[in-house]
Amino acid sequence: MDLRRRLQYAVVALLTITAFSVAGYRLLGGTSVTFLQAVYMAVITLAGVGYGEIIDTSHNPALRIFNMFVVLFGVTITVYVFSVVTAFLVEGEITNIFWRRKMQKKIGELKNHYIICGLGDTGRFAVDELQKTGTDFVVIEGNLEVIKKFREHHTAAGTDNVLIVPGDATDEEVMDQAGMDRARGLIAALSSDKDNLVIIVMARQRRDDIRIVARYTDPKFADRMIKAGANSTVSPNRIGGLRLASEALRPHVVGFLDLMLREQSRTLRIEDLEINAGSPWIGQTIAELKMHQRYNLLVMAVKNVLGDNKFIANPTDNLRLTAGSVLIAMGDVNDIRRARQECESHATATTA
Repeated sequence: MDLRRRLQYAVVALLTITAFSVAGYRLLGGTSVTFLQAVYMAVITLAGVGYGEIIDTSHNPALRIFNMFVVLFGVTITVYVFSVVTAFLVEGEITNIFWRRKMQKKIGELKNHYIICGLGDTGRFAVDELQKTGTDFVVIEGNLEVIKKFREHHTAAGTDNVLIVPGDATDEEVMDQAGMDRARGLIAALSSDKDNLVIIVMARQRRDDIRIVARYTDPKFADRMIKAGANSTVSPNRIGGLRLASEALRPHVVGFLDLMLREQSRTLRIEDLEINAGSPWIGQTIAELKMHQRYNLLVMAVKNVLGDNKFIANPTDNLRLTAGSVLIAMGDVNDIRRARQECESHATATTA
């Protein structure tokens, strides 16, 4: 039983024994005992302060037996309550309450963020990547011990700024706390394929425009997740196998990709730049954009330039971009962010 539940039970028990004591003193003490006297007698008896009896029990055997019962059971409950309250303070539960309120306030200010469901072996790496790229996100995790260890690790590393919602990711109320209606994307990274499937169905029913990426272990769930509304599915086992083969076949390529992910001085990434309606990049050629000179980015491919949703690798300089095209570019995340802002600037203003 967690500490908060123990505290709730202890307070209920204390209130119950207090009410029972007041009623007993009032009934057994006769008409001469007022309600205030009964309350006072109950409080000093339960607290064990020893001020002396204000209700005479010397000529009332039933009242004396009742008083013994209150002393034996009531004081025991009172001591237990104080021990739980002390543990509540010492173990930082109050700090956790303020921390949760602080988290909820920050989450309420987010927009176009990502929601990561699960802080397991997969979810933790998703958190690291979103942190490195400066992307806003919220984590949902149901295991309080996992949250505690995660926070301790990030506090030691000086990165204890991750927004976390404790709770079940399959619960709609928990999703609301994570800002589901304002999120840009969702990563279902729970260890259970069934739970991830539930998350997909729930998220897709509420949002048609949110991007959903889900983890699966059993291959038979991959198609089910896509049919349920996931945009993409990922198998850690499959990715791990491909990585092992790549390490054996093309170690230098893998080494370069690892460098991109692990380099501390700067954060290199391969990102996509979507050219939506109203973008100033529509109608321009690759050469006219001058991606390398202006943003220090390397254009590796272009998608959907002809409206066929296909990739054109290593595009020529005279390739002209259209609305709906997607540039695949490599560079520092800060340069990519700068290019994305310019690409979307006019489109955003037009939409507004």
